[in-house]
Amino acid sequence: MNPGPVNVTDKVRDAQLRGDLCHRETEFSDLMRSLRKKLLRAFGIEQEYSAVLITGSGTAALEMAVSSCLTPGRSLLVIQNGVYGERIGKMADVYLMDKHALTYAWGEPPRLEEIEQALKDNPSIEVIAMVHHETTTGLLNPLPEIAELAKQYDKRLVVDCISSLGGDEIDFEKYPIDFAAGTANKCIHGLPGVSFVLHRKKDLCRIKDIPARSVYFHLADHHKAQEQGDTLFTPAIQPHYALDAALDELLEQTVAGRIVHYRKAAKRLRKGFEAIGLELLIPEDQRSNCLTAIKLPDGVSYDWLHDRLKENGFVIYAGQGLFSNKIFRIANMGNIHNEEFDRCLKILKECFITAEKSGK
Repeated sequence: MNPGPVNVTDKVRDAQLRGDLCHRETEFSDLMRSLRKKLLRAFGIEQEYSAVLITGSGTAALEMAVSSCLTPGRSLLVIQNGVYGERIGKMADVYLMDKHALTYAWGEPPRLEEIEQALKDNPSIEVIAMVHHETTTGLLNPLPEIAELAKQYDKRLVVDCISSLGGDEIDFEKYPIDFAAGTANKCIHGLPGVSFVLHRKKDLCRIKDIPARSVYFHLADHHKAQEQGDTLFTPAIQPHYALDAALDELLEQTVAGRIVHYRKAAKRLRKGFEAIGLELLIPEDQRSNCLTAIKLPDGVSYDWLHDRLKENGFVIYAGQGLFSNKIFRIANMGNIHNEEFDRCLKILKECFITAEKSGK
């Protein structure tokens, strides 16, 4: 019950057993073409967007978007309120981009008036970069409002949707995102090894003229190759087969249906956490559908709790950085059923009863 790699169905797992394949053969071109179409069809964005695949984790897709988004001489506004927002800032620094950062405490929503003021004060800003679901805390950042500001001030928008795409609502039509970075192995229920950027077609002319900052992560070159049925480098072929099966499942369930499933699962778990007496980190109206950050009770160590749960078949996730000894995280991503959620709550309750009796 960690935020990726997630549990998958047998169909997705078994899709990797389809045999070895050379990536220069037409069979892989057909597979890649199918994946790109299915991604766009799943989210209903075939007319306005293209999908660009990259072999690597979700961070690979995000770095492809960040490294490819900014015109030389312009600047990037980065919104940081967790590990992954800060990671965008680090990418900008590595590529020597002119960067403005709005930094908030982990778990604190960004203040819209400060974003707008930054846009007014810095006309060089061309791109706003942000995380939608900041997995550090389970906070869902205000994407619609920030997208509206980007639209109002004619800025491009880069969004890390890695742990929200397919689990939380994203209205691509109402709030256009220029670069949405996603991955196979979270809410889409594929396996690690392939990620992607959903990119607005109308911005392609601009990014084609941006000099490459990276050999591996140059989005325009990947797009050109994939449009021709080719790939720049050797891809992880087996995870592409798994993603194809996962997208078939997503198309059958629909993105809207999966979001409803995630919302219900999160509500079920959170009701159980609160019945146990646990305190949640993020206020209800700011939580994602995908992950819950829970404060560790006094006297209970994360390592002890992790090991007790793992003995009973459940893997949870530690806090990061300043939260490493203060919270634990439980995700409801992936192929998990209600009876498993209920058993997790039962075991969790037993753990805290044991901890109270033993003075853990």
